[in-house]
Amino acid sequence: MRENVKEVSVDMWGGFQKVIREVFPNALIVIDRFHVMQLVNKALNKMRLLLDLKGLKNRCLLLKNPENLTDSEKSDLQQLLSHSPCLSMAYELKNELRDIYETSTTVKIGLRRLKKWLVYARIILGQVADTLEKHIEEICHYFVNKTTSGVMEGINNKIKLIIGILSTI
Repeated sequence: MRENVKEVSVDMWGGFQKVIREVFPNALIVIDRFHVMQLVNKALNKMRLLLDLKGLKNRCLLLKNPENLTDSEKSDLQQLLSHSPCLSMAYELKNELRDIYETSTTVKIGLRRLKKWLVYARIILGQVADTLEKHIEEICHYFVNKTTSGVMEGINNKIKLIIGILSTI
């Protein structure tokens, strides 16, 4: 039965991959898109804080998808990005990575675009780019079936919420 599992989506923690290889020997290991984007978003947010651009509004402007910004938010974002060329480049890299996920139709295309992205990301995001390069094969497995662990993450969050509520009763 375990041999029939075709794909498993996980985060980048190495322990998961070791267990999956043992328990599901035929499964394709996919690094979850959410966790990749989360790593880039954390680096972007850290840069924002180092520039002393505090505030929830600034954080939300950087993390929100550009097409979801209002005209007023777009103006505020441009003002925020004008504080630092590095912050502006990191923001563009985040959006380019998202675009790679959204528009790459094959593993080959995704891999080629991601490798090109990593060249620029290494300059601005440093260690984050190194981490992603280390997992590039499993990250690109996403482009096979666009599998994510989003449903499971949602279930886990609901379980944690219920446990938290029950522990207060």
